[in-house]
Amino acid sequence: MLENLGERLEGIFKKLKGRGLLKEQDIELALKEVRVALLEADVNFRVVKDFIASVKEKATGKAVLESLTPGQQVVKIVHGEICQLLGGSEDRIKLAPNPPTVIMMIGLQGSGKTTTSAKLARIFKKEGRRPMLVAADLQRPAAVDQLITLGKQIDIPVHFTREKMTPAALASEALRKAKLEARDIVIIDTAGRLHIDQALMAELKEIKKETSPHETLLVADSMTGQEAVNIAKTFNEEIGVEGVILTKMDGDARGGAALSIKAVTGKPIKYIGVGEKLDMLEAFHPDRVASRVLGMGDVLSLIEKAQSAYDLAEAEKMGKKLMSESFTFEDLRDQLKKVRSMGPIESLLGMIPGLGAKLKNVKVDEREFVKIEAVINSMTPSERRNHHLLNGSRRRRIAIGSGTNVSDVNRVVKQYVEMKKMLKMFKGGKGFRLPKIAGF
Repeated sequence: MLENLGERLEGIFKKLKGRGLLKEQDIELALKEVRVALLEADVNFRVVKDFIASVKEKATGKAVLESLTPGQQVVKIVHGEICQLLGGSEDRIKLAPNPPTVIMMIGLQGSGKTTTSAKLARIFKKEGRRPMLVAADLQRPAAVDQLITLGKQIDIPVHFTREKMTPAALASEALRKAKLEARDIVIIDTAGRLHIDQALMAELKEIKKETSPHETLLVADSMTGQEAVNIAKTFNEEIGVEGVILTKMDGDARGGAALSIKAVTGKPIKYIGVGEKLDMLEAFHPDRVASRVLGMGDVLSLIEKAQSAYDLAEAEKMGKKLMSESFTFEDLRDQLKKVRSMGPIESLLGMIPGLGAKLKNVKVDEREFVKIEAVINSMTPSERRNHHLLNGSRRRRIAIGSGTNVSDVNRVVKQYVEMKKMLKMFKGGKGFRLPKIAGF
């Protein structure tokens, strides 16, 4: 996410932070490089102009230039300005005082509107609410079936019709049903087009008139850069939106849309899509994204991901197992599953301050984790709990059962044994070095 821009800015500010004394010319030269980096990242040119002017005004003051760490002060100012550019603070969906809260999802075809609707419903369900999805996209033939399938996957009802009905009438009917069934969130998936046209706008206006949504959210593809910003501006002027959800942020190395939308439209980014899976929609935190862009990591998001994967009682139970040396292959398999559920390993490592640049060319082979899991699954329960049983013939059987070879099985067993030794040394308070983990 914003990888290219992050690398450019890190390189620029590394030079500044390495100097004990800064002159106004040094800052101006650095800001020229920042301007080029932002423009190459497809950030709106007016936004870039205002951003550079604001940073220059704050960074060339006497208090900064004569401070003990002028380079750090400049980076702090840039961090604050990027944070403001992204929206300043987190902006959540506002719930209606009298349920149901109606959320209308709008956007062009291909932006990920239907999948994002399901992802958002899943988030509300996890918060203990009772959402309903409405398949009001009657233009795209597969849209209704797609939403029904997604609804089944997350166990959330989908209101739809096979009869001839206008999208506005369907949405109105869904609201009546939601009230009868005590559904407190109604998410309406509307139709899109390959480009903005008046027929689409008329349909969306009719749905909005019939349902009076509390939030109208635009779903936009972040990888289209300035086009996403222009689309957001048009939809806001024609329909009116309360916020934006940017999809495909995991593949957006530039960041033009994310850094321009709030400044151009005045509407906040509320969520970002960071992958195709239904659990890969995240609340947008401007300060955390700003930190990641400047190579400062994102420890808070990492902690939140860990908390969502582990509960306290489970963590305590695992801690006792680790300390009592009763850590089995079954425990190893379960922990690997939980780590993988938190998202791509490279993304998690990138959240650790200082690791982003160092791990730039390091590729984590996720297939290695699948291989480890297959090897462990091919063991008998007694073998998983006692690795001493794993003689040559058993290892050959496990290799055949897991579709791997004996050397793969040997490597998994060796890593497990090294991990056990490490935990034993940790318990005894001795120094130790981490074992080499598969995939790195």
